[in-house]
Amino acid sequence: MILDRFRLTDRVAVVTGAGRGIGAAVAVALAEAGCDVVISSRTEAQLRQVAGRIETAGRQAEVVPADLDDLEAVANLAEVAKERFGRLDIVVNNVGGTMPGAFLDTSPRALEAAFHWNVSTAHALTRAAVPHMLDGDGGAVVGISSAMGRLADRGFLAYGTAKAALAHYTRLAARDLAPRIRVNAIAVGSVATSALDIVLNDETMRRSMEQATPLRRIGDPEDIAAAVVYLVSPAGGYITGKILEVDGGTEAPNLSLGFPDV
Repeated sequence: MILDRFRLTDRVAVVTGAGRGIGAAVAVALAEAGCDVVISSRTEAQLRQVAGRIETAGRQAEVVPADLDDLEAVANLAEVAKERFGRLDIVVNNVGGTMPGAFLDTSPRALEAAFHWNVSTAHALTRAAVPHMLDGDGGAVVGISSAMGRLADRGFLAYGTAKAALAHYTRLAARDLAPRIRVNAIAVGSVATSALDIVLNDETMRRSMEQATPLRRIGDPEDIAAAVVYLVSPAGGYITGKILEVDGGTEAPNLSLGFPDV
């Protein structure tokens, strides 16, 4: 049956930024597809709640509270997976994000910090994971990028540049790691997470964003989780080096932050 190609029975995944939002939805979806999951973020209480949902799905969770801006801490998650579950098959690089800012307020240091948080952390974990994947059946890596990595609007210089870098990192890593490890990314559009609270809590802004999105709604974390399951499962086994756009059909920015002209 075609649905069997979406199953991940007895695979092991690492998901970063898994305490809430997209990361939590991804971790639970992978468990429902059959994975045991190492989950990590800063807040242990949130991770424990996600672990409970993973266990309800009949799988095991390993909770690792950590500051994932620390490259050694994020790389160590690969070792945790190997030690706890004996293998590592899937990595979902979900840490990232950068606050918007005007051009003249974006220092070179701020730009470097955005690159570190969105790209260097992904490379640290992926690099640590590769030997364990190659010891097994190979593996799959998914990075959570953003539509702002290809769109342009005021205020997103650091964030958009970093996410564009993550997208191209995906293409390059896919070539380096083929054929046994597949590397893809998701260009996420506007999704109902805490990062979008300013819109979700303002009815006028929410309606405006919905109307500017071709599918006329804001995305749900499960929309992204379903795409991750597709990309890491045998169903997506002929896909590597690609950026899957899960953005409601958005072809232009659907939120203006109102930054003034320079």
